[in-house]
Amino acid sequence: MRLKTTEKAERTDGKSPGRSFPALRMTTFSTTSVFSVFSLFSALSACARIEPPPGGPPDRAPPRLIATRPDSFARLTAFKGVAEFQFDEVVSEGGSPNRGEGTGGLERLVILSPSKRVPEVRWRRNRITVRPQEGWRPNRVYRVELLPGVTDLRNNRTEEGAVLTFSTGAARPQTTLEGQVVDWSTGRPAPGALVVASLLPDSLPYRGVADSSGRFSLGPLPQGDYIVSGVLDQNTDHQQDPREAYATARIARGKSAVGELWAFVHDTIAPRIQTVTVDDSVKATVTFSQKLDPRQRLSPRDVALRLLPDSTPVAVSSILPQPVDDSIHGTRPSAEDSTAVEDSLAGIDTSRAGRRVAPGRRGRVAEGPLPSRPPLYDRLVLRVPRPWAPGSRMALEVRGVKNVTGVSGNAVGVVAVPEKPKAEPKDSVKGRQPRDSLGRRQPRDSLKRAQPADSVRPGIPRPAAADSLKKKK
Repeated sequence: MRLKTTEKAERTDGKSPGRSFPALRMTTFSTTSVFSVFSLFSALSACARIEPPPGGPPDRAPPRLIATRPDSFARLTAFKGVAEFQFDEVVSEGGSPNRGEGTGGLERLVILSPSKRVPEVRWRRNRITVRPQEGWRPNRVYRVELLPGVTDLRNNRTEEGAVLTFSTGAARPQTTLEGQVVDWSTGRPAPGALVVASLLPDSLPYRGVADSSGRFSLGPLPQGDYIVSGVLDQNTDHQQDPREAYATARIARGKSAVGELWAFVHDTIAPRIQTVTVDDSVKATVTFSQKLDPRQRLSPRDVALRLLPDSTPVAVSSILPQPVDDSIHGTRPSAEDSTAVEDSLAGIDTSRAGRRVAPGRRGRVAEGPLPSRPPLYDRLVLRVPRPWAPGSRMALEVRGVKNVTGVSGNAVGVVAVPEKPKAEPKDSVKGRQPRDSLGRRQPRDSLKRAQPADSVRPGIPRPAAADSLKKKK
């Protein structure tokens, strides 16, 4: 940059001819120097943007984890730093910021145990740092799990996660809990289910996530007795909410096989009747507000049906779960009825802790319901020996109906039989269609009808007609 400097050695004031002022140094910028500054600023701005080199192939590789800190299974008695995951490129911050509420883009990908609060997750370009909000507690084993889903600036997504385990003074962990979470309402494995293992007696919660087939391997964890819960985490907040389905099992010290956790919604009140639908002349479907105990079988003595308004008793022939009723009355083949297995499943432990999970099947997606238990249901089919009276209304009471949790009570409802549909009157227009008067008597062509018949026999030439235009002589 070139600067032009001019000086005036002396300036005379008009009022004081003999007084002079000190020299003034004046600096001006030339056009060439301004252009040079602009070019330098443009070059620095261009260097700040991260862009792929021109002409190269597009980057389709997801971010690759190259290091974790601290070292795995390290024992740090006075740890004050952060747990860190480092990648080989810059990763994205996610669609929403991390504010400590568990809704941030990176917060939803990190599970810190044992802690019940949302950890502090920070983005550091190619690194993700984690620390508990309450700080690292002494003599504990910490487990930091990074779930799949980290993306780079080109939206390339990782399909595998990572687990970092270290302690702040406790002994090296050696326990790994394995099992499978099943949605009991459908009888199918629950992919992405939340797994919570609470260490007794302090109930320190260690959390993890099941794979696409509902299987989990949570560890390594400290030795001790555990209460293991499999939760259907519907809002994916990595917390067990009150209305989410779950199942629990107690695992003794030294055991690792959890087995199948059949998750269901635990209700503390008795089921209620929501709707009663009349299906045909002797059948009605009763829908309840909760899933019912599949081991319970009600008899006609447990049902009171009375005709309104005089409360005349109405006989009941059967009340059965809908799948069982369908199989008995031929609605569907009995081989497909998974709930036809009745009380043979009674007394089975919900955890099925005796069954070990085959390690080779981990990550496999189950395509159908598991045969270990029948799926839950919330409908009973009510049948009567004689057809309903059209337009009648009956009060229904089902006594001792039990939900899956074991809470029983009496449920009441109303059976409303629809009126017999009236016969539709025949359409007089369709029944007796009048003929078309033109079509019934179609007149012939007047020109053809007016033409006289040819009186000349065939083969005999007709005499030429006289020209009527010629004048008579």
